[in-house]
Amino acid sequence: MQLTRALWLIALVPVATPALAQDAEGLDISGTMRIRYETITNQPRAGYNRNDELLNLRTTLLVKYQSGPFTVAGELWDSRVYGEDKGSPVTTGEANALEPVQAYIGARGAIGAVKVSGRLGRFTLNLGSRRLVGAEEYRNTTNGYTGLRLDLATPGGVTATGIYVLPQQRRPDAPASLRDNAVGFDHEGFDQVLWGGTVAKAKAIGAVTAEASFFHFGEHDTPGRPTRDRSLNTVGGRLWRDLATGAADGEVEAFHQSGTISASIAPAAATLPVSAWFVHASGGYSFAGALKLRLSLHYDRASGDKAGGSYGRFDTLFGMRRAELAPAGLYNAVGRANVSTPGARFEIAPSKRWDAFLTYRALWLAERTDSFSTTGVRDASGRSGSFAGHQLDTRLRWWMRPDRLRFEFDGTLLMKGRFLKEAPNAPPGKVSAYSSFNLTASF
Repeated sequence: MQLTRALWLIALVPVATPALAQDAEGLDISGTMRIRYETITNQPRAGYNRNDELLNLRTTLLVKYQSGPFTVAGELWDSRVYGEDKGSPVTTGEANALEPVQAYIGARGAIGAVKVSGRLGRFTLNLGSRRLVGAEEYRNTTNGYTGLRLDLATPGGVTATGIYVLPQQRRPDAPASLRDNAVGFDHEGFDQVLWGGTVAKAKAIGAVTAEASFFHFGEHDTPGRPTRDRSLNTVGGRLWRDLATGAADGEVEAFHQSGTISASIAPAAATLPVSAWFVHASGGYSFAGALKLRLSLHYDRASGDKAGGSYGRFDTLFGMRRAELAPAGLYNAVGRANVSTPGARFEIAPSKRWDAFLTYRALWLAERTDSFSTTGVRDASGRSGSFAGHQLDTRLRWWMRPDRLRFEFDGTLLMKGRFLKEAPNAPPGKVSAYSSFNLTASF
């Protein structure tokens, strides 16, 4: 009955809801409803069902009112999951029912020639490359923050963003509550704090934009909720040239992470110094012509932990993954942690109604004694080698009704290498296959 009702709503939203966008000056009401069916065979992550399927339903409603330089906005997210059992990897990444992710006031103005804007309250964030702080579009839930954001822009092409926020910790997070799609207000508090920002200069080197970033993330235990007591400082630099038809483009970004972390969540665990890093490099070419073809090469490496006095596993904080690495959801096996991966991507967008890409990546562990990326698969002895496998990843999107109803298919094949076949806790199966079918209605 729940699935039938959801399908009816998906069908009716594009027809019935345009009238909700009211004519009152400055008022805008918009939203989405997405239904996703996903399935996986030979799950590559340790500890879950070998084969699984899930139905995800995500509904958003955004109400925004703007009057002169002032904005008041609120957005409700309702993310639910169905068809799971106790062996399904259902987390707060899949379920977070009836949550006001955004509720903020904003203002914009100028100080001389410098444009200034800010937000105060609850909001989502996409900063810089989104590899550290981003709102994941593919995942069924999003990242929200409560605090302050300030933005500056100068006539000379310098832009800067600064934040001081408390990350919204999705609640409830108990497995039984998540499977029941229970409703609970997300928690924000000074037990988790994120602050920092970015500064960028357009045309710093010819057509190349340069950016510097710094973020501090700190956390500590609260009653009944032990943590690793992370205190992480992440410094980054990025250079990039934007995509342009008939021209080459490229990007290089690197982060170094320092600070401290507890060896475990035990109260008396030792405190370890952190020294971790991440680098991304990519280059591509966009061909002229109706097909809008683009070919690109990529390399990503995130450090892993190894024996010694410091902790070396890179923490991507609140970064996105789908745009570069692989889908979240039931797959969720490749992220920015203990991974070394070169790859190539083919993209095509011959019309405004559809686009597609196909990506190949070879996967290695950066440190063979640490767990591979986000799979939880580990060989502490290092005897299983460092090659994790070959990954093929594709996506096709088609606007069935322009700006109203879009279909999306995502598919990923992981041909396991020696490590993912021989490590002591590696799940069985030589090839992991993931697919998802998505239908999104917008108004």
